[in-house]
Amino acid sequence: MRRRDRHGRGLRGPLARPNELTGGPVPVRTPPRGAALFAECLRTSVSTGMAHCPQAFVGVDIGFEDVPTNVERWWADKVPLASATSAAPGRNAAVVLFRRPIEHRAQDAAELRRLVHRALLEQLSALTGIDIDQIDPSFNPED
Repeated sequence: MRRRDRHGRGLRGPLARPNELTGGPVPVRTPPRGAALFAECLRTSVSTGMAHCPQAFVGVDIGFEDVPTNVERWWADKVPLASATSAAPGRNAAVVLFRRPIEHRAQDAAELRRLVHRALLEQLSALTGIDIDQIDPSFNPED
């Protein structure tokens, strides 16, 4: 019997059996993709960094955008993966990762996690002056 799993969403339709205990349909669990996966990777990276060096995150807003919006500031031959903005009066410092350029460079979810973590650490290090090894001692730039 041939089984179908279109688009990696799991079994659907007549091939998906009801729950034997309740008789109701079995909920289809889908792994996070797109912006949800990127947000999960960023949350994991932030929590890892905060566990090792919380002072690097004080007064820093962290977020992501789909693509860089201010294209005039960037070089024509390079696409930025992230941006760090210093604090100003009445405004926190900010680190913004650009989702689409980072996703474009990742082959799979594991590599996406590494790229997000690396981009965040590099931007925090440049912004705060704290060494990457202090923010996350387990980070290996060769990975």
